[in-house]
Amino acid sequence: MEERTRCSWAGDTPIYVDYHDNEWGRPTHDDRELFELLVLEGAQAGLSWLTILKKREAYREAFDGFDPAKVARYDEARVEELMANAGIVRNRRKIEAAVANAELFLDVAREFGSFDTFIWGYVDGEPVVNHWETQADVPATTPLSDRISKDLKKRGFKFVGSTIVYAYMQSIGMVNDHVADCFVRREMVGKSSDEGIS
Repeated sequence: MEERTRCSWAGDTPIYVDYHDNEWGRPTHDDRELFELLVLEGAQAGLSWLTILKKREAYREAFDGFDPAKVARYDEARVEELMANAGIVRNRRKIEAAVANAELFLDVAREFGSFDTFIWGYVDGEPVVNHWETQADVPATTPLSDRISKDLKKRGFKFVGSTIVYAYMQSIGMVNDHVADCFVRREMVGKSSDEGIS
């Protein structure tokens, strides 16, 4: 099998490689998936993304498949149940944020027709394709993630600091930050494409 060059962060852990190859940086427009990644990126704060990926299936089970309408109705008893679930990150603030954010997510979806329309509106529906040579070149935040973070906070969302928002933008494909020699970048952008926004 041909050896593929990937972004260095993917390493060689199968679950991480699969996430890098098949999800990260690929445009996501399904509201349920957008909610899932919003919750998971918030859960990741202070931890490694690999830790969250390993718990992802447990999260899906614990959070009703990340159906925001169901999560928005969680009460204190359900929060306590989640706090006892060893399969997820048992951090009360993060769990309560997921519940509160579900309600706000639905509010945004009602206002804009879908959360997808709202979040992708920041880039006019088109991914920002960056041109990074190495992983060290990739920023942790950008002026756009600062702006989205500020807007989400104004709406009441929690765990949406600029660093989390930028990671979210990468995970849902609003930003393509695969480095120059990564096979996914070549597959998605094409060798002839030199246009984009850095």
